[in-house]
This record gives sequence, structure tokens and C-alpha cells, in this order.
Amino acid sequence: MDLTHVSRSSPAAAPAAGALDERSFLRRLGLFDWLFALAVAGGAGFGLARYHAFMNYYDKLVLVCAVPALVVLGWRWKPVRMLAVGIAVMSLLSLQIYHGDLSRADSAFFLKYFLSSQSAILWMSALFVLATLFYWIGLLSRSPSGGAIGSALTWFAVLMGFTGMMVRWYESYLIGADVGHIPISNLYEVFVLFCLITALFYLYYEQHYSTRALGAFVLLIISAAVGFLMWYSVARDAQQIQPLVPALQSWWMKIHVPANFIGYGSFALSAMVGVAYLCSERGILTDRLPSLVVLDDLMYKSIAVGFAFFTVATILGALWAAQAWGGYWSWDPKETWALIVWLNYAAWLHMRLMKGLRGSVAAWWALTGLLVTTFAFLGVNMFLSGLHSYGKL
Repeated sequence: MDLTHVSRSSPAAAPAAGALDERSFLRRLGLFDWLFALAVAGGAGFGLARYHAFMNYYDKLVLVCAVPALVVLGWRWKPVRMLAVGIAVMSLLSLQIYHGDLSRADSAFFLKYFLSSQSAILWMSALFVLATLFYWIGLLSRSPSGGAIGSALTWFAVLMGFTGMMVRWYESYLIGADVGHIPISNLYEVFVLFCLITALFYLYYEQHYSTRALGAFVLLIISAAVGFLMWYSVARDAQQIQPLVPALQSWWMKIHVPANFIGYGSFALSAMVGVAYLCSERGILTDRLPSLVVLDDLMYKSIAVGFAFFTVATILGALWAAQAWGGYWSWDPKETWALIVWLNYAAWLHMRLMKGLRGSVAAWWALTGLLVTTFAFLGVNMFLSGLHSYGKL
């Protein structure tokens, strides 16, 4: 008997190989990797030391748990390290210029035009629209430089958007300690979050699959969200920071909402990949887009990741509801439509894994899922009322 052959094919070999790969990965870490980890831990320590008075036990736990998550993400996806450093530097610079005085947002040059939350988010919006334009120029003209510029603009847009969110968090506390809150509490703030999460997921897949052709499609949905954001700001003055309603004054919001929007962002990305798939299948831009196999794989991975986070978000939402309203489920319109979204993607994954769902049917289903998700995300707030009416237009 060939013992070498047996050892390689036995089930026990897979975990052993995984452990060896993990040890090999740790050995490959260099000086800059460990400096990044030290910087993240130091930043979290600084935040705890300076702002612990504004944090409860759960806030501190979330911050501590975020450290290893960000470190591992930075180790495995190198561009995130520079993004994190950029966000930290620009946010701290903004805080330094404010120096505890919110009125300086209208008088200090860098705050007024670059680093206040509203200015940074406006820059984010403009950069996303420009990135969309350059991605399409690159795709239609077969210009690598067009796609490269679109990618760079998207990274800068993410930098400005996260900076704006961090500064907005600080500005809320400058208004008043009782007003201060993480900026994910209303439609204006979560639309910014949606743009940033969707863009980050796309940028990861752009590097993973070594293609910029999909940026033209994915950035369309982000630009549409930016358009709504601009209309909402002008029509409803939504950029103004408001105190939290009582139902949102909970640490649950800090984990439920981000998990939810990781799901929304992944579902939106899968839908736009589905559009690219349908175009390529019909001979539109076929020679400029990735192969149908790659598009199908990306669509599947996006839905799988989104479904995992959306499931976690739904469970967290039920726990939050039990604390806030005394019951885990109340068939509120938002809860009902969240369940419909979950069932839709659960069925998609079931058909994929059990029945081999592929091709145009999967793409059309992913695109239809975006419509269902959009109604759950936005339509419920526009047309229905319930316990979640604090997000109403």
C-alpha cells in the first residue's frame, strides 16, 4: 500500500494542510505588517483612553473586537492598510482643527472645503460619479488608463466617505453629549454607508479577479445611491445631525446596521454583475468583460457573503427588538420585507448548491433580488409605516 498516497487523500490531511498554510502565512508577515497591527492596537488604545467616558461596556467590547478583525483584513488585503491610515490621519487632523468648536466648520478653510463631514461626503459623491465616468471610458475605449483612473478615484471616494463618517461622529458629540451617536441612524447616513461598503467589496473583487471591466456596472448603482443622497440632502435637509429617537439609543445599532448593509452592498454588487453577465451572454461587450464563468463565480460569492451577513443582521435585529419592544418578531413591515429578502437569497443559494443554478436564470434572479432588496431598504420607508418609521422619508 502506498502510505504517501493515503496520507494525501485522507480527510485528516485537509485540516493539517490548512494549519500549515496558516503558519506559513504568519511566517510571511513582514515588519510593515506588524507595524500596522501595532498602529491599529495603539489607535484603539488611544480611543479607549480618551473617549472611554462616552462608551459603555458594549461599546468598548465592539472596539476591542474590531482590532483583530481590522488587523487580519489589513494583512490579507494590503490596500486596506493605507486606507485605514489615511482615514485615521484625516480624521485626527479634522478633530485637531475643530478643537472642540463646531462653529469652525464655517470659518476654517480645510474644514469648510475638505474635512467637515458634509464637505468630505460631498467629495465622496463627486469622486464616485467621476469614477463611474472613467470606468465607462476605460471599458468602451479599451483604455487601461481609464479603468486605472476610475479605480483610483473610487479609492479616494472611499477615503473621503469614511473620513466624513468619522468626523460626523465627532461633530454629533460637539452638538451635545446627549446627541452624540455613531452615524448610521437615518437614511442619509446609511446611504453613505451603503456606497462605501459596496465600493469596498467591488475593489476587493477587482483586485482578486484582476479586472476593472466590472467597475462600469457596479459604480452605476453607487452613483444612483449618490443621486438619491444629493436629492435627499437638498429636499429634506437630511445632512443635519439629529438626536437619536429612543428606539435607536442602543449599542445594538452599532452591530446590527453595519451587518445589514454589508448584506445590502453585496446583494447590489451581485445584481450589477448579473447585468454584466446578461450583456456578455447577448454579445454586448463580450470581448471586454470577464468570462461568463468568472461572472457567475463572482455573482455566487457576492450573494453568499451578503446572505451570511444579512442572516447575522436579522438575528441581531430580533435580539434588539426583544430588548426595545418586548418581542423578537412583530411582523412590522420592515421585518416582513427583511424576511422576504432573506428567503429570496436563501432560495437562490439552495438552487445553486442543490440544483446547480447557473447562467441567465441566476443572473435574472440576482437582478430581481435587487428590486426586492431596494423595496425593503427604501420602499418600506416611503410607502409603509411601522415600528421602523424613524427612517421615513
